[in-house]
Amino acid sequence: MAEGPTSVWSRPERGARGPAPERSREQLTAAAIELADEGGLAAVSMRQVARRLGTGPASLYRYISARDDLLDLMADAVTGEIDLDAPMSGDPVEDLAALAGRAKEVHLRHPWLLDLPTEPTVGPRGMDYLEHALRALEPTSLPQASRLEIIGLVNGLVTLFARTELQRRNTPDGPGRARTSYLATATEERHPLIAAALAASPGTETSQDTHVLFERMVRRVLTGLIELP
Repeated sequence: MAEGPTSVWSRPERGARGPAPERSREQLTAAAIELADEGGLAAVSMRQVARRLGTGPASLYRYISARDDLLDLMADAVTGEIDLDAPMSGDPVEDLAALAGRAKEVHLRHPWLLDLPTEPTVGPRGMDYLEHALRALEPTSLPQASRLEIIGLVNGLVTLFARTELQRRNTPDGPGRARTSYLATATEERHPLIAAALAASPGTETSQDTHVLFERMVRRVLTGLIELP
């Protein structure tokens, strides 16, 4: 009976045959992350990683099966940059909001995370992150399935806000400003609700306030979803 697909972490560090390893998956991953940080995900290829390591592309297949393995390793490695040692307060809303803020900072530091072609396979560090998030929800009476759904929603907010913030940084005078300007033309006669909402708005958030806005929105969402016993 044929075995199903396995993650890169479920397979040996290197094949059983062939010469002794000169590199490690950790070295391959670090080189790939450097390339992605410098030139985006398109800069990461087996050939370029091999060149960065001073070896031949064929030698990399002793450690990984394909580029997708490398992407999984990269995503898991930078997930390990999320600080999980910060003490928890016991308030699920505050603890998850703080965790989300730290996760967003990692996405801003490694923008290529937003360009991964598929959801990366959860690796050791990803499991640590998930365990930490679930621990933050322990004080609630929510079913386990609902807790996972909430974490998924928070992760979605992280990527959404990270993408928006990066776009604002890269194109401060881009389409977003034009859309905002057009929205401001709403009148009380034709679009009274839009006009009222804009009149009550404190104004467009500056780049310095983006993180404050993010945490405020995450707290609002979590407060509506979490019911304490």
